[in-house]
Amino acid sequence: MKRIELSELQPGPFYAQLQQQIQALIANGSLSEGSQLPSERELADALKISRTTVKRAYDALRDADVIASGQGRGGTVVKRMPRVSPVMSRLKGFTEEMQELGMTPSTRLMALQVVHERTIASIFGRPSHAPLLHVRRLRLGNDSPMSLELAWYDLTLAPELEEWSGEGSIYAWLRERCGIHMADAEQSIEAVMSSAQEMEAFGFDAPMPCLLIKRKSLDAQSRLIEYVEGTFRGDAYAYRVRLAG
Repeated sequence: MKRIELSELQPGPFYAQLQQQIQALIANGSLSEGSQLPSERELADALKISRTTVKRAYDALRDADVIASGQGRGGTVVKRMPRVSPVMSRLKGFTEEMQELGMTPSTRLMALQVVHERTIASIFGRPSHAPLLHVRRLRLGNDSPMSLELAWYDLTLAPELEEWSGEGSIYAWLRERCGIHMADAEQSIEAVMSSAQEMEAFGFDAPMPCLLIKRKSLDAQSRLIEYVEGTFRGDAYAYRVRLAG
């Protein structure tokens, strides 16, 4: 906790700075699961800030399920986010990735509708009025929110997707109901700060680092079927890439 430094020169109020810095210490392993954090009074005295400021930061961390109330004198115990390090070597969906990591995948469906979006249609090389299935989902591993996924699918090539309920793997539905086998993808990864929508989904009280992955997925006939923008929480993901020699 000696690494924590609050400053009026840094963006955000002190309670938000404190919350972010504690989360960063948890994410990088400096504070491991089970670590005892100082009481509100002890930390306030050490940092020379008000106890109310510390309480507000701790409350935000509890709301985000990062820490839990501890025993005794009001100390708190770190609850670390699941930390995963999947290998990027082939095209696979979230469900398969979580299963490979020994985690139980689940999904909270937030939107499922047929849309006509000119900008997205142009990605597929379709006219502006072309029907697209838009899916917005919160993806969870072992009941912890891992990523917020926005995806679009070309209904011109896969009209049966209009019948999909949003349950289970969409890749399995494409394969079993549409006869479409996903085979290849072009993917980019960039660092971003969480938006207001992503903060709400992940339970962040302040913007936090995330990974934004954009993917164009093609079938075995090299047809663009899926376009995805997925935001993955930075305190949970550390992707590995396999390189051929």
